[in-house]
Amino acid sequence: MSSSHAGLLAASRALRSLRLPALVEANLSLKSRARGFTEAQAVESLVLLHIAGGDCPEDFSLFQGDQCLERGLGYALPKARTVRDFLDRFHDEALEEARPPRAQQKSFILPASQPVQALQQVQAGLVQNIAKGHTQAGETLTLATIDQDATILESHKEAALPHYEGGRGYQPMVAVWAEADLVVADEFRDGNVPARQAPRACAQAAFAALPASVTQRYFRGDSACHEQDLLNWLRHPDRAQEPGGAIGFAVSAVLSVELAAVVAAVPEKRWVTFDKQADGTQRQWAEVAFVPGEAVEKKEAQPLRYVGLRLLKPQGVLFADGSDRHHHAVVTNLDWAGGRLLNWHREKAGTVEHVHDEVKNGLGGGHLPSQHFNVNAAWFKLALLAYNVVSALRRLALAAEERHVRLKKFRLLVVNLGGRMSRFQCTLRLRLCASAQAIARLQRIWDAFPLPTQATAFR
Repeated sequence: MSSSHAGLLAASRALRSLRLPALVEANLSLKSRARGFTEAQAVESLVLLHIAGGDCPEDFSLFQGDQCLERGLGYALPKARTVRDFLDRFHDEALEEARPPRAQQKSFILPASQPVQALQQVQAGLVQNIAKGHTQAGETLTLATIDQDATILESHKEAALPHYEGGRGYQPMVAVWAEADLVVADEFRDGNVPARQAPRACAQAAFAALPASVTQRYFRGDSACHEQDLLNWLRHPDRAQEPGGAIGFAVSAVLSVELAAVVAAVPEKRWVTFDKQADGTQRQWAEVAFVPGEAVEKKEAQPLRYVGLRLLKPQGVLFADGSDRHHHAVVTNLDWAGGRLLNWHREKAGTVEHVHDEVKNGLGGGHLPSQHFNVNAAWFKLALLAYNVVSALRRLALAAEERHVRLKKFRLLVVNLGGRMSRFQCTLRLRLCASAQAIARLQRIWDAFPLPTQATAFR
């Protein structure tokens, strides 16, 4: 009845308290027979595997015969073959056959199968339930900044396609709610699909997943988000009529030849220094009078603002290309001071890119299990679900100094604890072999994530 991963029961309590199994039951239907694992049990098992550090279905062998986890969960964790059979149900052969030949269309965004789309509904529901947890804790989340970015998942499978860095793999788009540290949407893509191709769908799904408590909405992105369809949607007057109000945004501008010439021609006296890097490089901003030539101009669209950024090396120091200055630009609909806008836009690197690193290297999201596109999409989405559960645990239950620990330390604090399950007077008891601090930490998790029924129940 003993386990070296007794802390997984705390993660299970959190995801059940957040009603993740109920969300799966309401949205995902894959089973054709009543016997065997339910969809909710399979999803919970996979999320717990990611949290424990598993990289592939075969890592379930580490939990075989673990009676402590079996008693605490109410079922034995599945075997690798069972998990692979479950994941294979996310595959849709008809969608695969609809992919056009590469000679006809080199980059194609393959639609998600219906079960993968259902996981997005589960993700959105989980985000809203976590937001309710923040409200109950007395810290209602009213501000939402969506940071959107694509990342490369290196893969040497035969089905993986080449990406722009020279290897092969996939390139999913991920949208993160910065203030809550939650993934709100993603779009799985082949490696050869440029990040700038049709980014609007992911952004729309991200804003649709936000809870009703949000009253201010913002969007940040790199140059892959400098795409006309996305910008037109973000600044459309209809956004102001939606819950949460208008969307303020700042996106790195694609430095075209015309824009680069305009930024470089800004008079010296108009550049304002607002920050200095550790090596002495000055960060300067200036208003840029630039009107792009758009093929289609919406009559209700307002002109966007371009803010130039100049990185100026100290005297005698040069960049690698031999110049002492580099020019960039940000396109925005906000009227903030240039220095404040650029610093705020730069914060994106500490949110979505951190999520990429944790999901790929800490949660098994970078190790794809199948040749089938939608099976890999489901595996990646389950890793994102695991990230959100961990984020909720960190922010709602851990001490202030532990809320930003990386997954490696999180497992030492919460997951990798020795424990033994026992029954006394029809009550399951978890006895831990851990320090007083570790036991107090799990007690805070128990208090922060209440369950209306015993631990082995799903609802």
